[in-house]
Amino acid sequence: MVSPEGLVAAAAVLTGLGLLAWRLWAGRLEVPGDWEEEEEEEEEEEEGIPFIAEDSSGRCRLLCKPSALAQHLVRSLGQSAVLRGGRWLWPRWPRLQMLRQLLQPPEPEPVVARELLQLPDTGLVALDWLVGPRRTRSGSGGGGPGWVLLLIPNAAGKVTGGLLQLGLRALERGFVPVIFNRRGHNGCPLTTPRLQPFGDPGDLREAVTYLRCRHPTALLLAASEGSGSGLLLAYLGESGSSSRLAAAACISPVFRGRDWFEAGMPWLYEWPLLLHLKRGLSRYAGSLAEAVDVDRLLGSRSLRELEEALFCRTKSHPTSWEAYWERNEPLRDADEAAVPVLCLCSADDPVRGPPARSLPLELFRSSPYFFLLLTPRGGHCGFPRRGPGRCWGHEAVLEYFKAMAEFLRAEERRKRPLRPRRWGGPAVEPPVFTWQRSYTR
Repeated sequence: MVSPEGLVAAAAVLTGLGLLAWRLWAGRLEVPGDWEEEEEEEEEEEEGIPFIAEDSSGRCRLLCKPSALAQHLVRSLGQSAVLRGGRWLWPRWPRLQMLRQLLQPPEPEPVVARELLQLPDTGLVALDWLVGPRRTRSGSGGGGPGWVLLLIPNAAGKVTGGLLQLGLRALERGFVPVIFNRRGHNGCPLTTPRLQPFGDPGDLREAVTYLRCRHPTALLLAASEGSGSGLLLAYLGESGSSSRLAAAACISPVFRGRDWFEAGMPWLYEWPLLLHLKRGLSRYAGSLAEAVDVDRLLGSRSLRELEEALFCRTKSHPTSWEAYWERNEPLRDADEAAVPVLCLCSADDPVRGPPARSLPLELFRSSPYFFLLLTPRGGHCGFPRRGPGRCWGHEAVLEYFKAMAEFLRAEERRKRPLRPRRWGGPAVEPPVFTWQRSYTR
């Protein structure tokens, strides 16, 4: 039986395709030529280090504060082929990319092993371990470093085909991917009458602590998608040097939560996620009735109204919209972050909004830990390309993690004093990678 969420999503796709066909028929949609032929000349010189592909189809730019780590990242990404796009019409339509990213399932379908983690207040979060494609049930892909990659879905808890595809690509490279599901999201049981606010990293901290205990010598990495990046950024800022993560990446992140909710979103994006949330919350209407007005909650007509009903208009501790965001803005403690973060963004992202008001450029200019990889066309979590994988952004993120590990390994090897090896004894294994502030100078 088709769910209401699926019906609305299908209707949205048909409507979008109909509008696109009408515009093509009416001659109002120009067929683009080379990327170099821009419709408008830019008023000022672009910032950042350009990565231009051999066929001149790519114009990715890296904006960051100069440092030894930044130089290494520039060399690694400059030598990689993942930033080479190719002349293709699909990247010109970010809204269709958005629908494709939300609705298209991964190929092949992954095998997931779920693990429930109990929190101190008896709440539950779910960890979904990707153990292989459904067809083959194998995931090592020729072996690899065995690094643990924590994947964080968007704030609505929607595990998209794009996020699963990133997990499968990581699995092929030898990573150990695991998806973090918030309370009550994606089938995770809701055992307490509270959910996780937009930028409250408490539950994520418990999950990271558990992963460190389960994999004490592994390199812990994290990648987030869309609005789920607000949770990861808040965690990195609040935890500082105690985050237990070696590196992080955000794909199409939302940096300013309050502005994002208040500005409104494209209905093709908002309504499927709103129905997805309502469908999950309706299962727990009885228990949630103790804390919130369920009728107001399920009658919400926007993600903002639902967020207010869940976390501001509570029965026991009501608060204002302004006070809520003082505690939940993703970048409220960004100055305390002590882990390198790659933010992969597109200038034509229809969900995040125009770069001038949605990208904190000053943060990337001043902080040695934040790196902005900006492309003119990639949509929201889309970054499409021809061939296998369909998303060059996923390859860029994995290349970034590889570059971080190489840099840390080289620094630890350079600073570690030489020790004589005993005759016939085993080779000394390198220690677990740690982050040093000197790397950003």
